[in-house]
Amino acid sequence: MRKRRLAVTLLLLLPLLALVAPGRALAEEPATAPATARNAIAEARARGELRWGNDSQGGAPYVFQDPMDPNHLIGFEVDFAAALAKKLGVRARPVQGAWDGLLALLDRGDFDVVINGIEVAEEKKRVAELSRPYYVAAMRLTVRKGDTGAPRTLGALRGRKVGTLPGSLAARLSEREGAEVKTYDGGQNDIYDDLRIGRTDAVLLDDPITLYYGAIDPALEVVDGSFGEVSYAVGVPKGDTETLAAVNGAIEALAKEGTLSALYARWGLWNEPTEKMLGGPKPPSTVVAEAHDAWRAAVGKPLPFWSRVKERYPATLGLFARGALLSLVVSLLAMTVAVTLGMTLALARVYGPKPLQWLAVGYIELFRGTPLLVQLTMVYFGLPELGVTLSPFVAGVIALGLNYAAAEAENYRAGLGSVPAGQMDAARTLGLSKLASLRHVALPQAIRVALPPTTNDFIALLKDSSLISVVTLTELTKTYTSLASAMRDHLGLGLVVALFYLGLSLPFARLSRSVEERLGSKVRRPASA
Repeated sequence: MRKRRLAVTLLLLLPLLALVAPGRALAEEPATAPATARNAIAEARARGELRWGNDSQGGAPYVFQDPMDPNHLIGFEVDFAAALAKKLGVRARPVQGAWDGLLALLDRGDFDVVINGIEVAEEKKRVAELSRPYYVAAMRLTVRKGDTGAPRTLGALRGRKVGTLPGSLAARLSEREGAEVKTYDGGQNDIYDDLRIGRTDAVLLDDPITLYYGAIDPALEVVDGSFGEVSYAVGVPKGDTETLAAVNGAIEALAKEGTLSALYARWGLWNEPTEKMLGGPKPPSTVVAEAHDAWRAAVGKPLPFWSRVKERYPATLGLFARGALLSLVVSLLAMTVAVTLGMTLALARVYGPKPLQWLAVGYIELFRGTPLLVQLTMVYFGLPELGVTLSPFVAGVIALGLNYAAAEAENYRAGLGSVPAGQMDAARTLGLSKLASLRHVALPQAIRVALPPTTNDFIALLKDSSLISVVTLTELTKTYTSLASAMRDHLGLGLVVALFYLGLSLPFARLSRSVEERLGSKVRRPASA
């Protein structure tokens, strides 16, 4: 009995090995060297470009799409990265990633450095090297204007709902004060929207974010005074001392020559703490906050809907089209993996010997019983620990395909179960082999039964492909969230992205109905007289 239980356990673990095996076969890159051995600056100079990680979904004034021309990234950190790369003798190339996962992506080797409001904090130093700070900001508390009961001190945050960013110093400070902290993975605009409509009681965030979102909203009030101080640094691979020294040297040189002060002044961000920290000259008196003024003019007061339709949305169609193409290609390839593996699992479960049946059941229960996001994270971030590093595209296709294979297996098993056993017996009696009986008798009928749920699964997979944004791929949904944050327009752009998704899914639904009708016509019985 114990031996049998041990055998069943081993068989249930085999799907995990199946997850690893194709990963090794499809690996596009050799195993990464340990982080301590990496020299990112040498790699960047050999490549001629500095890949810097960021998340444009966060919004102004860090890294965001230009509301007047969404095909370009702008922001004070875009300018900073360009100046830093130039000082290092290369050009800058931004690489998209989820903000709370930027340091993990850096550790994986997807970037050379990270520049996106990375706060100087001990927990971040444990996973990456941090350069000398390049900016210092106060933390500001924002409340609803006229709210007499609003918290106006840190102590008053206890028991109140406070909106902020996940993993930020503001979040930790609010938790320490006993606040009910609500964090947002979307754009910074969402945090202030919730405060305005009463879902939270206050927002605690860095001064640059407050200046661009809280201070411009007439329904909100920024409480006087500083509620803490935060410094931003460049994230460098752990143990990469050469890159750290090069980045520190470049920041010091940019500060001494006045490049940073002029840059911050242009975005309206120059402040006394940064002046004390950087040293160097003050910004020239001729420098005005033109970038801040331009952003405020573009999105400070939303345009009427039809004006946005005619003037703003056409410029976004190219970005949406690129995101839609990536979503479609990833979904088609993942569905190919899912259908092939799912059919194999279904045949193994229905007609295979007992060990294969147990293996198929173990795979199905494992992959449909665990979240797709967990599986994607394991494939992308976990496999490198075993020496297997997949590209973001391959990791996304494999994770989606392996997950949906479990659902497809059940669809095909149901289809095979709908075929009367007598038909297979009759085919064998007529001299057909088991394989030929499956090919000519069982499978055609099973596919017809399984086609509608398979189509539903493909449409669901198309929508689930939005999860690949966590592995640096900018697909359709990520395009929408980034644009909505930059342009402060969630409703109108939401309608645009919904039309793109409908445009992708409706042709496949129509094709499925056509195939279903064609297959059904061969078995339809004539109407009785």
